[in-house]
Amino acid sequence: MRPIRPLFAARRGRSPRRRISPVLAAVGMATALALTTTACGAGTEADASAETSAAAAGDGKIQVPDNIRDRLKEHGIDIDKWKGGAWKNWDRDDWLREAGDYINPVIADLWDPDRMREAEDPDQGKGVDENDLSGDQGVTDPEPAPVEAKAVPAGYHENVPEAGKVFFDSPEGTMVCSATVVEDPAHPGKSNLVWTAGHCVHAGAKGGWYRNIAFVPSYNDSAMSAGESANATKEQVAPYGVWWGNWAQTSDQWIEQGGPTGGDGASYDFAVIHVTPEKGGDGKSLEETVGSALPVDFNAPAVSEVGDITATGYPAAKPFDGEAMYQCTDQPGRLSLVKSNPTMYRIGCTMTGGSSGGGWVATGSDGEPALVSNTSIGPVTAGWLAGPHLGTEAKGIYDAVSKKYAAQQ
Repeated sequence: MRPIRPLFAARRGRSPRRRISPVLAAVGMATALALTTTACGAGTEADASAETSAAAAGDGKIQVPDNIRDRLKEHGIDIDKWKGGAWKNWDRDDWLREAGDYINPVIADLWDPDRMREAEDPDQGKGVDENDLSGDQGVTDPEPAPVEAKAVPAGYHENVPEAGKVFFDSPEGTMVCSATVVEDPAHPGKSNLVWTAGHCVHAGAKGGWYRNIAFVPSYNDSAMSAGESANATKEQVAPYGVWWGNWAQTSDQWIEQGGPTGGDGASYDFAVIHVTPEKGGDGKSLEETVGSALPVDFNAPAVSEVGDITATGYPAAKPFDGEAMYQCTDQPGRLSLVKSNPTMYRIGCTMTGGSSGGGWVATGSDGEPALVSNTSIGPVTAGWLAGPHLGTEAKGIYDAVSKKYAAQQ
């Protein structure tokens, strides 16, 4: 079995960093896994005192509430210095890691078109839920045939309004993942929740929270080429605005196990981000702004009973450039990385780095389209993708983020 390295969170703009791991994946099949750990998992504890406000004052500037300033001070961080560039200090002592340490103050206009376009590919008891793919535990099906990713027609908002990109900063530079707007049970029709991969918000076992996490729905909605987007305005590349993550959660398993190579923590590689508009907006929620949000199915059927799954994302590693949205549709198979962990879904797909975190949609248990997984890992050479089964752990994170903001109007 060949060495493995990370793949699916993308970083573009210069030659990819290739951190080849000498450790072989114990998957029981002769193929190399490439983990989407360019951005890793987020914390799993809700902490109301860490809430960041995006309300705009009369002068149009973002106001950071006192509770956020106090939280930053607790960690020895001065908010003004932070927003002035101190966030670039990735000293291990200053890199917040624990689940309740998520702090992400809005820095207005940090994510301009150039910075978004240049986001790069960094190369990069656990009981089994009763419904964990209904007896598929520990089973791996034959590798699927590659399915050629198809470009979504221009006017992404008309075709996949829930999809977009997540941007963030890491020690390796600016990074990008894909993500999906999902429903919020506490705010029907007015959700501010975004679903992505855990490795798109937290570095996992040997790191902490990424910084300046923001979501851009329908990024490059008109499907401009890389050359055209080089001269585009912010309104053109982010037609529905930039939404900052004022809270994020991922699984404890990702924080404890997630790594930059192979499949470590992949079965729990999911995260929920609560977002707020960069400049206050018009009072509308993210769901109201884009006009749609997907339900999440935490009771998805076993592989043998599920129909086709459609994965959506913005692949950025070659031969793609990260500017266009793509999709793959395939009948899923099973992938077991560790027998004691939940079995993952796997589909044939040629999407590459940057598609990490993108939503997987299938017909839910109620017969309607629903998010059932997200892109997590794939082989170095592309050809297939795998995503976690969303069970009890995923639902707990989703419910916690929803409840954290339930009282918010």
